[in-house]
Amino acid sequence: MIKLRPATRDDLPLLRHWDAQPHVIEATGTFEKDSHDWLAEWFPPLRGWIEMLIAELDGRPIGVVQVIDPAEDETHYWGETEPDLCALDIWLGDLADSGKGHGSEIMRQALARCFADPKVNAVLLDPLASNTRAHRLYERLGFRAVERRMFAADDCVVYRIDRENAKLRPS
Repeated sequence: MIKLRPATRDDLPLLRHWDAQPHVIEATGTFEKDSHDWLAEWFPPLRGWIEMLIAELDGRPIGVVQVIDPAEDETHYWGETEPDLCALDIWLGDLADSGKGHGSEIMRQALARCFADPKVNAVLLDPLASNTRAHRLYERLGFRAVERRMFAADDCVVYRIDRENAKLRPS
């Protein structure tokens, strides 16, 4: 069973390890890695606009989820956005955990977490344009592509899901 829990500073070594894995770099691009240690800089409770969660499978960490308020993000990564949105970023740390449905379950739980706040109207994602596997996952969950956009040197597709289109189920 997969559960999401708040990340702690004790998770930083594991997160740094995952962040350096070739499959993670290939899927997430370079934007955040331009910083000398983006994980330490963004880590809670230092920033109120981001929540970092660890996805655990039967108590074993397998992935990470970032829940971001793009309107409050002091880096202005998303530019000007409407209020009452969340932006998500997820990845599995170990390639051996991919292709088993874990990403789908983590996304469902992350969406449920976002939409548990009645003010949240929609959720955004920005997978690399080359990450077609992620595109298929997000489209199966009800996201729709809304624009192709460059984030620094990363060519991305922005996806959006509105509350009424979210395929939520209890976890």
